[in-house]
This record gives sequence, structure tokens and C-alpha cells, in this order.
Amino acid sequence: MEAISHFIAGNAYQGDDDRSGAVFNPSDGSTLYQCRYASKATLDHAVSVAAAAGRAWAKASQARRLEVIFRMRQLVVENTDKLAELIGLENGKTIADAKGEISRGLEAVDFATSVAQVTKGEYSYNVGGGIDVFSIRQPVGIVGCIAPFNFPAMVPLMMTSMAIASGNAVILKPSERVPGAAILIGELWRQAGLPDGVWNAVNGDKDVVDAILENPQIGAISFVGSTHVGEYIYQKGCAHGKRVAAYTGGKNHMVVMPDADMESAASAFVSAGYGSSSQRCMAVSLVLAVGEGTAERLRGLMVPMIEALHVGSYDDPKADFGAVVTANAKQFVEQAIAEAVTDGAELVVDGRGFVVPGLESGFYTGATLLDHVTMDMNFWKSEIFGPARGIMRVKDLDEAITITNAHEYGNGAVIFTRSGHAAHRFIEEVEAGMQGVNVAVPVPVGHHNFGGLRRSKFGDAHMFGPDAARFYTKMKTVSQRWPKPDQEEAALSLAFPGNN
Repeated sequence: MEAISHFIAGNAYQGDDDRSGAVFNPSDGSTLYQCRYASKATLDHAVSVAAAAGRAWAKASQARRLEVIFRMRQLVVENTDKLAELIGLENGKTIADAKGEISRGLEAVDFATSVAQVTKGEYSYNVGGGIDVFSIRQPVGIVGCIAPFNFPAMVPLMMTSMAIASGNAVILKPSERVPGAAILIGELWRQAGLPDGVWNAVNGDKDVVDAILENPQIGAISFVGSTHVGEYIYQKGCAHGKRVAAYTGGKNHMVVMPDADMESAASAFVSAGYGSSSQRCMAVSLVLAVGEGTAERLRGLMVPMIEALHVGSYDDPKADFGAVVTANAKQFVEQAIAEAVTDGAELVVDGRGFVVPGLESGFYTGATLLDHVTMDMNFWKSEIFGPARGIMRVKDLDEAITITNAHEYGNGAVIFTRSGHAAHRFIEEVEAGMQGVNVAVPVPVGHHNFGGLRRSKFGDAHMFGPDAARFYTKMKTVSQRWPKPDQEEAALSLAFPGNN
């Protein structure tokens, strides 16, 4: 069985790695191939290649870099079908969903074309004594990007586009469950004219992550994934003197006020809750139905929609969503449902034991809806990365805000209402980094900052938008003075210099 290797210096690189892991097709449960896991020696080789290539790329003109970025954008568009097929095959999401993530990844590429604007410095003329002060932004050097399984193309494009545009070299560690898209993206960068060695991908598990965190030549780390791993990466990366941005878990609450458009709210909840088999950090996890009768009205609308969802193979054009990523993920979701029922939740729609005819070994679980979820249940406390969603019943907006803010995560939160006052209170008082008003998935466009609050993000940076340019560059501030050739210097003084 063929094994996927790494992408270093513009080519496939096998190295002497003696460890590997299986990559599955979640739709049918079959093993696609083995993925080689990089040793420390392979990672160190990638770093040495990136260091050499990065020094030259950092000196390239903005025009040269932009030429590559624009060409890369066109190549991603031209290869959308190929990328989407790889994503669906390894991740299990539908082709339509895969194409959606590619389109959002392109927003980051688009924003990277504005690198000249967002990295330009400042200049102050003659601040005193004939001294001019100016600032410049330069690339960090080598950045490590550790990507998740749920967005095999979007997140790598979001992480790396601005890094490349601002003159850095990149080492991407994709999820070992979905390595194919990252290798293809590396090939597209090469075709776009990026010099070999500026963009590299190494596959592996915790061993290679630790090697990335410990390597002294890697100056910055960007991570997307689970909270416990993100916290580990943040703490260890900072301990090794790196700047770190870790984007982690979410438990996103959707507050529905009694005055909301119930049809729109119900449709939004089903779409935002179950898309991608709910394997999104910005998926709606719980609907907080406010006031007497709101939950019943929503249930009456949502249940038929949920029961009508078509679950199938990634290449089934009728499928609304596909399999979860692994057999273990399926088991975890179904155990969480059983635990919630034991804890007192009402099982409204049960998706456990779901089987697609002819694909009995696939990692499928159907859409599940639970009602009467409470804060003392693990179903509220934990991120359930699979299609099991819940209803919480609350008396008023005050309680809805209190519950939303009581959770450890603050990735996203949304409100559906016709009241401007309620929306304003929600925006002002809810502690979530990305908020929506009558918008169910408030992921910002690529030229705005992405990132949560509380334990949904570690570090001060954001993944795309203007903050990405700041994260991937270092600032130097220069004070310079050019006296006349025959000008006499002032007498020696040890007093702290002023600008009078």
C-alpha cells in the first residue's frame, strides 16, 4: 500500500522515518494508505531547508511575492474539484461542503494580496534635533502551522497565505488523518512560482509537534484544534521563546428570543448545527429558547427538518452531511448521547446506530436532537464534535446571557431577534470572540480578524485579517539623524536625551 510522504524543498520527501499511521475513508471505513510520521531528523531537515529558502524569500520584492500570491489563487480555483475530492475522501464531508471550505480559504489568499498595505510602516519627520523616526515590518523567519482534520484546505490556506506574502518560510503539520490536501497545496505553491523550500509540509503526530515546538529556528506557531492540545502547544511554545496563537474549542450558544422569526431561526439552527457532521468549531451546539412556548415552536419546526436530513457518502450528491472522521469519533458521539439521556435530557431525535446501505463499515452517526439540556450535564460542558445538538429552556435574556458566559469556551455566540435592544445587550455583554445577530455561523470574511475568547483561544493574535500580518511580522523602529558634513557636534552630555 502506497504511503503519503512529506513535502520538503518542492518535492515529496520520504526521509528515514520508521513510523506511520493509517488514513481512512470515513465513508466506507476502508484504509486508503499509510501516512509517514516525521522523525525529529526529518523535521530538522525541513527547518534547515526552510531557513535557507526563507532568507532569500524575505529579501524578495513585494511585487515578486504578490505575483506568486495571485498565481496561487488562480491555481486553487482551477484545482477546486481535485482538492474537494481529496477532502471528501479523507475527511468524509460532502463535495459541496468541501468546495465551501475552499472558497473560504480563498478569502485568506485574497487578503494576502493586500500585504503591502497592512505591513507598511510609519514615519515621523524631525521629531526633534533633526531626528526622523520610522518603523518597518519584517518577516519573523520560519513559522510552524499545525492544522486540524476538519478543514484540510481552508485552515492551511488561512494560516499560510499571509505568512508567505509577508516573507516567511512555512512548515505545515497537517492532521495525520487528512494529509492529502496539504501535499496538493504544496504542489500548487510550487506551480505558482514559490521558491522551493519556502512552503513545506511534514506529517506526523505528537512527536513531530514537539519537535516543532522545541526547534529554536521556528519563531512563531499557529495552531487550530482541541483545547487541551492548544493549551499544551501555547505553554510549551511560549516556554521555548516563540510567539504562539492557538485557536481551540467551542460550545456555541444560539439564543432565540420570543420575537424572532422562528422559521428562519429553526432553519439556521439545523444548517449551522449539523453541517459537516457538526465537526466545526463554529457549529451551533445549543439553542437557548427564551420564554414560554419558544422551545415548543422551535421543536415543531426543527424536528421535521432534522428527520429529513440525508446522511451519505462524501460523493453522494444528495447527502446533507457525511460520516464523522473516525470510528472512535462515532463512538464518542454516541456515548455522549447516551450519557445525556441518563442525566435527564429528552431524546427527541435519535441518530445512533445509523447505517448507510452498502456502506455498513462507514463511520456514520445520524442527526440527534436532545431537549431539556441543563448546565449540570456533561452534554452542556463538553464540546461534542459530531451531529448531536441540544435545546436549553431559559426564562429570559438575562438567563441566556448568564448561561452563555458561564461556559469555559467563548468562540462564537448568536442571537435571533427582531429587537435592536436585545441584540445590543447581547453584543455588549456576551464574552465570545465572534458573534452573530440573525446570522448562525458568524465566521468573519477574510479581511476581518478570526478568533475566540476565554479558553477558545490562547495568545493575543487572530488567524486571518489584519492581525495575521502583525503576527507573522516583527516591528523595528528606527531613529535616524543625518547631520551636515561640516556640522559641529554638541558637547558631551550623559543626561538622558530629550527631543527639544
